[in-house]
Amino acid sequence: MGTPAPSQDTEQSYDFVVVANRLPVDRITNPDGSQGFRRSPGGLVTALAPIMAASEGAWVGWHGGIDEELESFDKDDIHLVPVPLNETDLELYYEGFSNSTLWPLYHDVIVPPEYHRTWWDRYKKINQRFADAVLKIAAPNATVWVHDYQLQLVPQMIRLARPDLKIGFFLHIPFPAASLFSQLPWRTQILQGLAGADLVGFQRETDASNFLRCLRRFTDYSTKGDVATPSAENQMQNLCRAKAHPISIDTEQIAKLSRDPQIIARAAQIRNELGNPKTVILGVDRLDYTKGIRHRLKAYGELLADGQLRAGDVCLIQVASPSRENVDTYMELRDQVELMVGQITGQHDTLSHTTLRYLHQSYPLREMIALYLAADVLLVTALRDGMNLVAKEYVAAHQDGRGVLVLSEYTGAADQLTQAVLVNPHDIDGMKDKIIQAVNMAEPDQEKRMRRMNRHLKINTVARWSDVFLAELAEISAASSAEATIR
Repeated sequence: MGTPAPSQDTEQSYDFVVVANRLPVDRITNPDGSQGFRRSPGGLVTALAPIMAASEGAWVGWHGGIDEELESFDKDDIHLVPVPLNETDLELYYEGFSNSTLWPLYHDVIVPPEYHRTWWDRYKKINQRFADAVLKIAAPNATVWVHDYQLQLVPQMIRLARPDLKIGFFLHIPFPAASLFSQLPWRTQILQGLAGADLVGFQRETDASNFLRCLRRFTDYSTKGDVATPSAENQMQNLCRAKAHPISIDTEQIAKLSRDPQIIARAAQIRNELGNPKTVILGVDRLDYTKGIRHRLKAYGELLADGQLRAGDVCLIQVASPSRENVDTYMELRDQVELMVGQITGQHDTLSHTTLRYLHQSYPLREMIALYLAADVLLVTALRDGMNLVAKEYVAAHQDGRGVLVLSEYTGAADQLTQAVLVNPHDIDGMKDKIIQAVNMAEPDQEKRMRRMNRHLKINTVARWSDVFLAELAEISAASSAEATIR
């Protein structure tokens, strides 16, 4: 088959195309009152921006506006291609299928997923809209990297139209075991969509294994090792490889900020505003039912009630950034968390000391680094998490070797940060013991653990993550093309 040319209704084609639900920009109001955009602070854009600038790169995604169509534009050396979404798209594709079907299913059914055909139909339609946007701008033999659970059909859609392209996919959240995934009425279509990629990357080895088992069970693909091969009758001609490629952070940036005198002073100010307790404990999460915030508050409240922790000696700062506030389960979670916060503070605060500072808002990176530096202990008690980059940021911020990370076994970060105090968040008594262990940990033990984890993060940065993934994608797609020719 010849190499199809990109659509002629565009002025330029691109050798490297990133596809994600959101563009890497946030809308702002300029000093003159006009609307504009600024680059988002996320790690993904930090990792990919140099590659895109060097290889004529474009980024396809939704720009955040509703019922608004924008022309493509450039921002900080990245060509941005907005994909329009209206209110119905957001309700059915995003809040519906993505976040009320796939999100709970992929996170071990912490809340029951909902299955609605209208949501699925809109998910297919929006995935095709994203794929079409890619097809208009992808140069012959370009590399296309698709991201996350909202766009799992896009790899196959692109593959069928443009078999010349090198296609990668990365899933930032967990992939469920076959026993859970089997519930999904459209399981085969999702698997076929993902298998259109040459390389599918996951946070953990177990996620990659789950995907390959599901391919064997629910499609006509056969697998050997980490390679999935379509049957002779399958119109897909590519081999698909599934591997763990755990994402990381910009370690150098976090470490540099942690040495900023202004941020260090802000950290001291935070402790002073809390009354200078002996121990500051920190939790930083989106307000999401997967994060184990209620389990953490329950354990902390019992430690206060037991007298193992006391007002004046300890304070927990819980940052819970707003998330999906129009979804019923999230509104219920907020009510439950705020009720627990009120009970703890009402029972244990004194006139001079608070035991819990609850902050339902988001903070810029510099303020987050100050919070990390102010905290003696970070609690990451997720019930299920793809990676959890907060854990890695906390470690990178503590270049002085001080601080203790209490980390859920059910996060991808637990595979790399093995010197953390690992905890099963479902075991409240066990979590209480781990919190006390962290609070009382001697400084030499803290330093030993932090140094080892920082050595890992200095090598395994987000830039290395993208470099390794894209290098492997290039090798795999070349081998897949050769194998397809033989077959």
